Parts: sequence; C-alpha cells; structure tokens
Amino acid sequence: QAQVVESGGGLVQPGGSLRLSCAASGDIFSINAMGWYHQAPGKQRELVAAISSGGSTTYANSVKGRFTISRESARNTVYLQMNSLKPEDTGVYYCNIGATTTRGASGNYWGQGTQVTVSS
Repeated sequence: QAQVVESGGGLVQPGGSLRLSCAASGDIFSINAMGWYHQAPGKQRELVAAISSGGSTTYANSVKGRFTISRESARNTVYLQMNSLKPEDTGVYYCNIGATTTRGASGNYWGQGTQVTVSS
C-alpha cells in the first residue's frame, strides 16, 4: 500500500499564489503519473494538472499559464504552483498517484485533500 499526503492549502486573496505539495510513501516500487484534481463545492472532481514519469505535463484549459506542476522523483513528491488565483479556483485539491508496489500491484492512490480558498 502507498500513502499520499497533501499540504500547502489555505486562504489567499484573488491574484495571490499558493504552492501545494504531495508526498507519497509506503510500499512503493515505482511511481508513474502524478496528478492534481480540483473539486469545487457541489461539483465533481476534475483533473487540473498531471505529470508523467518522463516529465510530460498536461493542464486543464482553465489553469494554463497560471499553474505549474512539477515532481521530485527522488522524494516521490509532486508540487502544484498556483499563481494568479481566482475565486473559482476555490475547493479541495486532491493528489493522485499511479504507483506499483514492491509486491507488483499497480493502482491509483488518493490523498485526503487540501482546502484552497480564494477570497478577499
């Protein structure tokens, strides 16, 4: 099993910045894709950004040019730098990793989420 823990959320004014972190630990042999998802109040969870094991990235149109995803593979960590934040970015941000355990089992693992509130 793998454990995923997010951190870095909080309250920020419109136009401000936050950096989210997500660290994976446990019975991990390798990590494939890592991603961040956003769930706004009353809405479904949606992909914000993802990064492959090779470093290729993809972003939702709504965050292109404002958010940057990066990973530190040696630490099994992925980051989401969020700039020029808007009120519609408010919600819970979840980290998801695709990992293979030392026992050879592959799966997707979710963190507990971190709250981001953009408000003046």
